Amino acid sequence: MLASLSPEIRQYLLVTGNYWAFTLTDGALRMLVVLHFHGLGYSPLEIALLFLFYEVFGVITNLVGGWLGAHLGLNRTMNIGLALQVAALAMLLVPAALLTVPWVMAAQALSGIAKDLNKMSAKSAIKLLVPKDAQGTLYQWVAILTGSKNALKGAGFFLGGVLLAVFGFAGAVAAMAAVLALVWLFSVVMLKQDLGRAKAKPRFRDIFSKSRAINILSAARMFLFGARDVWFVVALPVFLASQFGWDHWRVGGFLALWVIGYGVVQSFAPYFTGKRSGRVPDGRAAFGWALVLTLTPALIALGLGAGLQPQWTLLGGLLLFGALFAINSSLHSYLIVSYAGEDGVSLDVGFYYMANAMGRLIGTVLSGWVYQQAGLIACLWISAGFLLLAAMLSIKLPRHRGWEQNSD
Repeated sequence: MLASLSPEIRQYLLVTGNYWAFTLTDGALRMLVVLHFHGLGYSPLEIALLFLFYEVFGVITNLVGGWLGAHLGLNRTMNIGLALQVAALAMLLVPAALLTVPWVMAAQALSGIAKDLNKMSAKSAIKLLVPKDAQGTLYQWVAILTGSKNALKGAGFFLGGVLLAVFGFAGAVAAMAAVLALVWLFSVVMLKQDLGRAKAKPRFRDIFSKSRAINILSAARMFLFGARDVWFVVALPVFLASQFGWDHWRVGGFLALWVIGYGVVQSFAPYFTGKRSGRVPDGRAAFGWALVLTLTPALIALGLGAGLQPQWTLLGGLLLFGALFAINSSLHSYLIVSYAGEDGVSLDVGFYYMANAMGRLIGTVLSGWVYQQAGLIACLWISAGFLLLAAMLSIKLPRHRGWEQNSD
């Protein structure tokens, strides 16, 4: 069946399938680590610190990974990412006595490098597989890739909770490592050689973007993802487990459904942002959607502070936040691929996802520390502040009168 498709579609499906497999294990591993170490009695801040190197090395990887992709080709950086994730999973198979905080942090560092090499490669590859004048198609393909990835990350959260409950920590990690190793072998054989290798080899200093639009969008992205992770990464699952009394299955299942729904909305984001009128979004749309999103964590914080029914207030607000955040994230993902240059596209995409990783790093550390010091409501107010900053930055993004869609 694959043989009957065009080469571009075949490569798109291979890149997407590769990204899907990686994302499933990445989501499962995060939930495994959070729930396993929470069960061992680790504090929220200690759990957050387990992911510190994951986020730190994500920042570094995105900054350098774009340069590597331009030099080596995106197929190689994607496959390197898969191999490193297998190695990270293998590191967690040591006896329980050796599963210390520094060791887990080191494994998470390797996983952070792997994740961002894989993501940068997948997002950059889409730019090269869509005709330059087909902006509507580009937006739709990016939305499908991003949305399906997040739906699978949600499935990974659920998978992590289930595997932990059924097989224990070591058994779950071993199963994921074995499956991902098979995916890596398939990818090495099938993925197109030299995809995305720049014709003019970039210098190392070219890792820093010279585009004003990309710099502004990157700053907005940093605050957007910091706003999500400041309450979602550690504070929310620990709150659900400690305040609502939810077990591993319920925490993993609910967060899985949330992220799956979030991913589905991302896939349909073009329909909410102008596809039906033949337009693609610009800086005006980025500002408007970020401003609307800002209200959500503020309203949840006000509701919890006023003593409203906490389960309905938090869970209902979380669903609204997820839908609005999904549209914002998908819109940003389209804008960076659209703004990026054709030759050495991974340089611009890598710089942008460096800012994304920096936002996750800030959000992750604050999620553990602020929750431990001041609780979930404080995390929500910080989230609202970050989103307001993202909206203000988006005012300066380029605007246009609307591009007609081609090839849709």
